[in-house]
Order: sequence, then structure tokens, then C-alpha cells
Amino acid sequence: MEHKETEGPLKGLVVVDFTQLAQGPWATQMLGDMGADIIKIEPLKGDWMRHYAYANMYPGGESISFVSFNRNKRSIALNLKDAKGIKIAKDIIKKADILVENFRPGVMERLGLGYGEMKILNPGLVYCSSSGYGSSGPYLQRPGQDLLAQSISGTAALNGLKNQMPIVTAVGQADLLTSLFINQSVLAAIYSRGRTGKGQKIEANLLNSVVGFHTQEVTAYLHRGENPERSKSGIPNPWLGAPYGLYNTKDGYVAIGMNSVQRLAQVIGLEKYATEEFASNNIMESRDEIRFAFDAVFKTKTTDEWLKILLKDDIWCSQVNTFDEMVQDPQIEHNQMIIEIDHPTIGKVKTTGFPVWFSDTPQKIYRPAPLLNENAKEILEEFCGYSEDEVNAFKTENKS
Repeated sequence: MEHKETEGPLKGLVVVDFTQLAQGPWATQMLGDMGADIIKIEPLKGDWMRHYAYANMYPGGESISFVSFNRNKRSIALNLKDAKGIKIAKDIIKKADILVENFRPGVMERLGLGYGEMKILNPGLVYCSSSGYGSSGPYLQRPGQDLLAQSISGTAALNGLKNQMPIVTAVGQADLLTSLFINQSVLAAIYSRGRTGKGQKIEANLLNSVVGFHTQEVTAYLHRGENPERSKSGIPNPWLGAPYGLYNTKDGYVAIGMNSVQRLAQVIGLEKYATEEFASNNIMESRDEIRFAFDAVFKTKTTDEWLKILLKDDIWCSQVNTFDEMVQDPQIEHNQMIIEIDHPTIGKVKTTGFPVWFSDTPQKIYRPAPLLNENAKEILEEFCGYSEDEVNAFKTENKS
């Protein structure tokens, strides 16, 4: 695919992307969506995610997971155990603004690409390392992964039913939160560089991200000194009481947010709880009893019937969409959160759109997730000054 000139608020920023899996690639994809030029440096066999896919989906031979996290990037495959590969990587880094890597701690240093050497090569470089638990400490040698970070952080203990197994979130919460922290941090460092002229190193990790995300829950525990207790009726937050949660309807479910128990009872005709005694919107003491009573009433009508009744009285509520319902939801369609991309081997790929809107520098799709080593020629010419003969020699030497 031809190299397209990017636009967007980050136009002109060059990001060297050594990341694999989800946390790093989603961070750099978002930077690419905002106009940065993302140079994805991959092993000869490619990003680990090229060989792993949700539900083993490989349309056109491409991992659906890799495609999800790697649009708006250019790919070059390098042998970083070889001096030539390291030289090419350094040529790219020398002209870059940001470097993001999520190898295990110490790998970049062993390759000769650690921050100590790179800041000499490029003093303005913003260098971000992301790991499971940090670059030091008792867990340094442990494998770091989303499920493990959620479990260590206490996240799983917040979810599920009383006296039953804790539940981790289906989406990779630790991974994707770290992506967001990487983004805000590298851009803050770029702003700082604009004042000082100096780059700096940033460290992010899965465990810190997910603990920081639960600031309200952890602060409440630290104040009270007791572990939060999950409800037996399915209230989704152990610190919250009735009527908060999901309820069965005749044909599905309805979500009830923070509402007065009394007011909600009045609207749905549950007289037992329609008195001043139940005016609170967060009753803890009898929360399971109240929730079971509300659930019995909600089962008598369909979700649409309840929404018409509840929304008329400004009750905080919503439908509970499955994915097929979500992609057709009128607000999702209005927000253009499902988009379609042309991919050279898959054809049409539908994926998620841009969650943030810019008035003057709108995001665009400049390229789909790259094929492995797809952009080697243009990257070598642009960053390393390679001739056509040198490019051809590189391709011969670096066949995966």
C-alpha cells in the first residue's frame, strides 16, 4: 500500500512501536488514529498477536485480534539479534519522537536499545516501557498478563456473587487501561519536551493501571478497613445497594442505575417499598431482599414495555444489549462507532470507530493493519537512506 500523508492533531510525530499483544498496540493505534506516523518494528515471524486470534478467527489468513489493534501503522520485520537489524532500528529511533515497548524488563537493554543508550542517540526521545508489574520489585521475573494483574489487584474480588468464585472482566481491562495511561503520559512528555527540549523515560504497567483505576473502591476500603462484600442477588458492585443492577424482564434484561428505591417502587407499582422508609438510592442493609422483589415485578413485562414506563418518569435505566443489538443501536450508529476498512487480503473489515471527536483535525483511516514487513522498502528508504539494491538485499536476508 502506498504511503499516505497523515493528518490529525498528531501529524508530524513519529512513533517507533516495538509492542506486541494488546496493551502497547492499542496505545500506538490510537496515536496513529490521531495522525502520528507509527513504525511497527516486528520480529521476523511477526507480532505474537499475528499467530493468536479470538475464537481462532483468521479471515484471509489474518488474525482478527491483530487487525483490531494495528491499523494506521507501517510494518518492518527486523532480526534484533543481528547487528544490521539493530542498526536499522537505531536509524529509525534517531528520527523518532516517541518509542513504546512492552518486552519483559531488561530485554531492550540486552539488545542495546535501552533508554540509557537511546537518549544519547536521540536526546528528545520520549521512551515508554510497559510491563506487567514494573521494572523492579519482587514480581520482576513473573509473567505479566491481564488476567494475572486483575487477580492480584483485587479486581476479581469485586465481581460475582457472594460465596461464589470471583469474576474477572471479559474485556482485557488491565491491558486497555494501560493503553490509555501510555497515551496520556507520552503526550504529556511531548508537551514537556516542547518547553525543555528534552525527552524522558516513562514506565507503565498493568498492575498499577488497574489498581489506579479502582481509586474509589480502594479508598473506601482503606477508610472502612473491611473487605467489600459481594451481594448474593447479583448487585454488580459490592459497595452499592438496592436498586442498582440488572433485572430480568419477560424477554431479556433491563439495567437500573442509581435511583431512589421509593421512587422506582412507585413507578413500577411495588407498594411495599413505595414509602419514605425507602427513599434512599443506595440501601445496603436489605439490598438482596429488595432486589429479589423488584426482579419479580420486572419479569412481568418486556424490556421495551418497561423502558417506555421508566423513561417517562426519568428513571435511570437502559436496555442490556447483546453485540448484535449493540451494533444496530441508534446511538451507536449516530456516533459512527462501527466503521468499515478495506484490507488487502481480508477485503472489508468492520471494526470499532474513533471514541473521541476533533472539530478541526478529524481522525481518518490511512491504512489497515499492515501485512508483516509490508512497508520495509519505504521505511528503509525514508529512515536509513537505503538504495534499491540494499532494500532487495534486506528482503533476502530477512525472510521470515
